[in-house]
Amino acid sequence: MSELLFVNACVRGERSRTLALGRRFLEAYKKSHPEVRVTERDLMEERLEPQYPEVLEQRDALWAAGQLEEPMFAPARQFAGADRIVVAAPFWDLSYPAILKIYLERISVTDLTFGYDDQGRMVGLCRAEKLLLITTRGGNFSLPETAWMESGARHLKALCAMYGIPDFQLLCAEGLDDIRNDKEALLAQATEEAEALAPSF
Repeated sequence: MSELLFVNACVRGERSRTLALGRRFLEAYKKSHPEVRVTERDLMEERLEPQYPEVLEQRDALWAAGQLEEPMFAPARQFAGADRIVVAAPFWDLSYPAILKIYLERISVTDLTFGYDDQGRMVGLCRAEKLLLITTRGGNFSLPETAWMESGARHLKALCAMYGIPDFQLLCAEGLDDIRNDKEALLAQATEEAEALAPSF
């Protein structure tokens, strides 16, 4: 059975606009793909430790011993084995919440999510063909004068290249905190886009 991995990095939980948009996408996806198993990884419940020195020391020792089946590497194994990946994360401080960065550091494991060939070139080892980032932004960071400030989607797109995931997609509602905008209309438009995207994802 194919698996879609849903990585929930919405720190405000059910109050999150990003999570609401993500849930609508998943509802539409399940209707279109009833044969696919959807697995959620809630980063607020799991609360992985940052890679403090003692965490890195343990990780390095296990990796050097070839013990990649240890629980520490379970997030990386799950990520590498998923057929589709959806990440829901709000736009915070021009990027995303720290809890997602911790997760990304923990899944970036040589010989699990990426590796190197005999010429020293990096090779992605992930199974997924597509990764979708779902986010909401208070301002508008798709404009020519502001796009350079956005670093969350760009970072995930770059990581997709490292992981060997060829298709990075972005679903974004932005300008939601601009008092000149109708935020309900913007969210409704993004919801329509989510429901339209789900069948082909």
